[in-house]
Amino acid sequence: MSLQIGIVGLPNVGKSTVFNALTGAHAAVAGYPFTTIDPNVGVAAVPDPRLDALARLIRPEKVVPATVEFVDIAGLVAGASQGAGLGNQFLGHIRNVDAVAMVVRAFHDPDIPHVSERLDPVSDIATVDTELLLADLATLQRRQEKLHVQSKAAPKEYAAEMHLLERAVAHANAGKLLRTLPINEVEAELLRPLNLLTAKPRLYVVNVGEADLPDGGEAARRVRQHAAQEGAAVVVLCAALEAELNTWPPEEAAAYRADLGLPEPGLNALIRAGFALLDLITFFTATGGQVLRAWELRRGSTVWEAAGKIHSDMQRGFIRAEVVSVQDLLAAGSMAHARDLGVVHLHGRDYIVQDGDVIHIRFHA
Repeated sequence: MSLQIGIVGLPNVGKSTVFNALTGAHAAVAGYPFTTIDPNVGVAAVPDPRLDALARLIRPEKVVPATVEFVDIAGLVAGASQGAGLGNQFLGHIRNVDAVAMVVRAFHDPDIPHVSERLDPVSDIATVDTELLLADLATLQRRQEKLHVQSKAAPKEYAAEMHLLERAVAHANAGKLLRTLPINEVEAELLRPLNLLTAKPRLYVVNVGEADLPDGGEAARRVRQHAAQEGAAVVVLCAALEAELNTWPPEEAAAYRADLGLPEPGLNALIRAGFALLDLITFFTATGGQVLRAWELRRGSTVWEAAGKIHSDMQRGFIRAEVVSVQDLLAAGSMAHARDLGVVHLHGRDYIVQDGDVIHIRFHA
């Protein structure tokens, strides 16, 4: 199953516009709350200059980029944890994603009403976080009640988890996101089945007006300051502009961005930030010189697991992997020359794949 990033936030902040621009989909976009009821799912290609360089070297018939899956989720309002708006549906959908991109509004548009009288993205973040924390508290307390019953027969068996839940409840009651709770790997495994909303990795997307590009102005500065306290990344873009420029000829769009001081589409930065948020890396394969492909893979995965991404037969019949870094291959100019230079290495199934590895799997058919 693909890893997913949920695009979340208050109504009318530009979530669906960002989603459409990212994925080329056509989710409904309108100036009233709850346009998005069922989540929209789309796939975005990861821009990678290394793939482009490999394509120029290998000249394959087909080039396939790595991808990130985005989910556009209905807007959340104050009281959602008690069912206000589409709260229960929103919270149910967000529990299923692996990470969160929270879109916050920093643009003025009288035709698109904001849920509050004052445009304050940091305050909007607090509104969303309050609802997510309240929902997480309810989840933790339900688990506590269940463990209280189970632990009567074997108190020692559940003591560690009971203590962890007490710490988590106190942390959430203090208004702190659960991803900032200090825990070890064993404790993380105990909490993982709960799918806690504020424990998910997060980045902020500041949706600004075109006049505030490229840095986003004062609103973006305040969001960056807030995000720094959480250790979260921030991407600044103008969703309406990105959506419009997607319809322009590439040369004209690039020239317009250059006039605004933008070196690339803001969407590229968002996709890469999302890729990093999911802790993914990229490896490459070139099948007979015909298909060059970039693959997404969880950081720390073995080459045997990478083989399974390509095809189950490769994983089942794995013998060894021929690996060269993309930098070494590009410098060598060909795989044959890279072998002559000694920069191509053979590895067994336990080799940990590195970002930018070009891999050829040898296997029994």
